Amino acid sequence: MDGSATIADGMLGRPHVRVEGRSKVTGTAVYSSDTREGPVAHAALVTSAIAKGRISGFDLTAAESVPGVLGIFTHRDFAGAVAPVAHLMDGGYANSSHRPLSSDRVAYAGQIVALVIGRTLEVAEQAAALVAVSYAAEPASGTFDDPGAETVRLADLKQHHEEVSVGDPEAAWTAAAAQVAARYETPIQHHNPIELFTTRCAWDGERLTVHEPTRYIGAVQHGLAAQLGMDPMNIRVVSGLIGGHFGSKFALSQHTALVALAAKRLGRAVSLVPTRRQCFTIANYRPESRHDIRLAADRDGRFTALVHEAEVVTSRFDPFMMEGTDVTASLYACPAIRTEERAVRVDRNTPGPMRAPPEVPYLFALESAVDEMALLLGVDPIELRRRNDTARDPVTDKPFSSRPLMACFDAGAAAFGWERRSIEPRSLRDGPWQVGLGCASSVRPVKSAAATMRLRLLPDGSVEVATAHHEIGNGITTLLAMGVSEWLGVPVGRVRVLLGDSDLPPSSLSGGSSTTTSLMSTLALGCDQLRTRLAQAATATGWSFEGYDPNGLRVSEGRLLAEDGRAVPLGEAAALVGPAGAETLAEFVPAGAPEKALESLRAGRIGLSLGGDALSWGFGAQFAEVHVHGETGEIRVARLTGAFAAGRVLNPLTARSQLVGGMIWGLGSALLEETVLDGATYRNADLAEYLVPTSADVEAVEAVLVPDPDEIVNPLGVKGLGELGIIGVNAAIANAVHHATGRRIRSLPIRVEDMI
Repeated sequence: MDGSATIADGMLGRPHVRVEGRSKVTGTAVYSSDTREGPVAHAALVTSAIAKGRISGFDLTAAESVPGVLGIFTHRDFAGAVAPVAHLMDGGYANSSHRPLSSDRVAYAGQIVALVIGRTLEVAEQAAALVAVSYAAEPASGTFDDPGAETVRLADLKQHHEEVSVGDPEAAWTAAAAQVAARYETPIQHHNPIELFTTRCAWDGERLTVHEPTRYIGAVQHGLAAQLGMDPMNIRVVSGLIGGHFGSKFALSQHTALVALAAKRLGRAVSLVPTRRQCFTIANYRPESRHDIRLAADRDGRFTALVHEAEVVTSRFDPFMMEGTDVTASLYACPAIRTEERAVRVDRNTPGPMRAPPEVPYLFALESAVDEMALLLGVDPIELRRRNDTARDPVTDKPFSSRPLMACFDAGAAAFGWERRSIEPRSLRDGPWQVGLGCASSVRPVKSAAATMRLRLLPDGSVEVATAHHEIGNGITTLLAMGVSEWLGVPVGRVRVLLGDSDLPPSSLSGGSSTTTSLMSTLALGCDQLRTRLAQAATATGWSFEGYDPNGLRVSEGRLLAEDGRAVPLGEAAALVGPAGAETLAEFVPAGAPEKALESLRAGRIGLSLGGDALSWGFGAQFAEVHVHGETGEIRVARLTGAFAAGRVLNPLTARSQLVGGMIWGLGSALLEETVLDGATYRNADLAEYLVPTSADVEAVEAVLVPDPDEIVNPLGVKGLGELGIIGVNAAIANAVHHATGRRIRSLPIRVEDMI
């Protein structure tokens, strides 16, 4: 990538409304379940009423008698029809390796045990409600400390996991002037996107088309091919606009193959729209976690030892756990560090990523412990973090490519009014309300992934950008159009962005805040290639710039320009290349990625990379003002302020939108969200009793963008910020609750009963 692709004072870096915004707010946007191509039958699920055991029988008489029922499928019909596929993070494609309807075995509550097809959705749902299932139940383990729960060291469960061991933390702990030792706990949480986990499958001969909201088209295409014994090229996966996933629409779903098989056997398209309650068990979730932190410091507040031991729940059948001590171990300067992570295997479905997967629970623990240390030492919490700031990773001694953490705290403190905070708890009041101010760090390693992209400059001067990535609402459609406008001089309105189709050039998953870093780098490469092709064609014998040096031509305002001022419209220059215009296929491999990154990409396997010789992180500082009523214990978050540094920000409008949305979700993580277990069964699997923030819960929220010029992270200086907004909010609120009341709550969510 040459210097011509770097960001100048043009389109990028300025606010721009979403190019797909009008279709969304007017209701004309098409989501997966909106597809209306030909007649379709409708599916409904029957899920298990027990958490573990066997199915001893079915009574389908009443269900089959419902007029309009087309078929009822159980393990008796589909056993052996779906081949096993490993978890995406275990070298496979699936969000869970469990295969429903493969046997009479029940592995967890809410497992799919039957699929009912009807002419209408109402018929399918009525018949599904009449399916009678008999079970032979067995004792099930639901969570930590339950009989039968199996605790396994993550290093023994997951390949390539290494625990951190630096210095002698035990000796440093014993000799320390100040010590904080505590257990912090986070609950089960479910994503609950507004768009459900829908699937629509239709066959045309041997070719299968799947309409499904997913954040990794390649995994669905190749995983489904492996399950059904098909050539991946005979499967097309379409995932257009996605109505939220936050990590849940992770990869190949358990139900997709079942819908495809039903569609083939019935000879018609089949659409599945599961219920909200079923979405709690057929998809991933954030599992409960607990963290034992020991943090030691000298009299000056310099950390001398950190021990972080974590346990996280997972399923029996997947070697998956979202580890996070690699981040907590590297956040602050400390000469002696030890980590250990353990998976607790129980009888539930496999969990998965949930926006900022490890950082949200792991940093809640560490940032709460840092606040406890500040109080113990009588030091301002920001000052304590300043004393332990570091330009180098204490684990590997690698430098950070940039380290604006304290710049975020300075900017955030100024915007928030941190100067009014005293160290002592219970020192601020507003009438009957106790007032507390808290803060916490937000950090997220920068990730990139291999991507390919087709760019086409048409003779009419318009540009088409195509890649099999996803618009999940983060604004990548707008960014791609803005990038073309910046680098090819074409108005945004003349750029057509094609996403969400496996027939397009392959791209990786939308996750890890990697979309912008990956796709915008790919786009910059493609624009470079197009400019080079145009210049070479235009300077060939007999054409517009014959005799000119191709390196002296540039693109601006939709024209190809020479240094002497001569200009040709881009469309005319594109026509010189061929009657269809100029086209290029850009292939991007991030620094530090495996040598076979593109090969893995084309096979639909995950390939996120953390980069090379320096640690590249996005940073932020979260601030919360909390009011707790002195008599009722009611908790209100009066203000949230976050200051964030994530490299170059390409669209401040959508960036702030993402950050504010993440902060609001962090409020939910701190005070509201918890999936309640009864044994191994979820008891509040709906939006009536699973609490999420509403407008009444959210008062003032401000996101401040902090400059972060990073010349090392990548040529564009982009870090990605989709997950920074939520990280640290739960700790900032918990710390503010303590400052208001003197009550240290170490287990989330914090509820009114904790205040009484």
